[in-house]
Amino acid sequence: MTKIAFTGGGTVGHVSVNLSLIPTALEEGHEAFYIGSKKGMEREMIESQLPQIKYHTISSGKLRRYISFENIKDIFKVLKGIFDARRILKKEKPDLLFSKGGFVSVPVVIAAKSLKIPTIIHESDLTPGLANKIALKFAQKIYTTFEDTLQYLPKDKADFVGATVREDLKSGDKNRGYQLTEFKDDKKVLLIMGGSLGSKKLNEIIRDNLDALQKDYQVIHLTGKGLLDQNLVNKPGYVQFEFVKDDLTDLLAITDTVISRAGSNAIYEFLALRIPMLLIPLGLDQSRGDQIDNAKNFASKGFGRTIPEDTLTEHQLINQLNDIENNRDSIITQMQTYKESFTRQDLFHKIIKDATK
Repeated sequence: MTKIAFTGGGTVGHVSVNLSLIPTALEEGHEAFYIGSKKGMEREMIESQLPQIKYHTISSGKLRRYISFENIKDIFKVLKGIFDARRILKKEKPDLLFSKGGFVSVPVVIAAKSLKIPTIIHESDLTPGLANKIALKFAQKIYTTFEDTLQYLPKDKADFVGATVREDLKSGDKNRGYQLTEFKDDKKVLLIMGGSLGSKKLNEIIRDNLDALQKDYQVIHLTGKGLLDQNLVNKPGYVQFEFVKDDLTDLLAITDTVISRAGSNAIYEFLALRIPMLLIPLGLDQSRGDQIDNAKNFASKGFGRTIPEDTLTEHQLINQLNDIENNRDSIITQMQTYKESFTRQDLFHKIIKDATK
């Protein structure tokens, strides 16, 4: 039996792989616990979805690529986080640490190195984030979702594992999807996903052009928390949800085309389901550009199309959707060349093997 520490946080993408791996660890008789921040979304996700897992908190500072006075204060938060993590790791005595990235993971990885605890880290995006670049100096291995990511990493530490797609993804029930939406099965369905926090600009352009979109589609709109439009609640052929969890696979089962952000976990799920996608990645004003890279990579492989958010217009939106429909068969053919390379069991066994070499 192995005892495993998990860490990662700040975004859904920095927690989702951990959420799939922890149940695998428990099913196979191992022990697991989590180290995260006090107020980050990882705490809410772990405590709500895996209440049986012990969750430890540490001090966490933000790592910035720009000059800011806050950087000075956060240096001390990170240092305190290292001591917090050392205390937890010394008490729990894990056999290995698996880090999904995010700012909170850096102190944990450094603390694990100081205690000679083997550490494996995971990078979902095409280009490595700052947290993982720092953490890699203290870890023995980094796994990548994109094969192209290997060019940015040292060969002796990097390993391409591909996307880890959750097992229930293809278990969606079409009948349930149509019941949830009250849609008919004789017209295509367009799903709009603005990410875990939603997107004000994307929501606005969808609603402003809803009549044009509904000429070809029935529309499912995942708006983000608090972003429903009450004036459109009863509009036929259009349904809004703030957030969907358990029913998402049923909605995906009836989806023909998706408009989405370009987080790696989401776009690989669309790819696995062979759903053509129009990707509108977070801009540089909201991120380091990782979603822009992800979107360009998928568009270059013929899996869909992409529009930068800062140039998003009604004309571009409709034109790109029309282009997807005109090339639907070729897009799906390109998608069929992709094969999911790792189940969560495969990835978990690889972690154990690599950490104990």
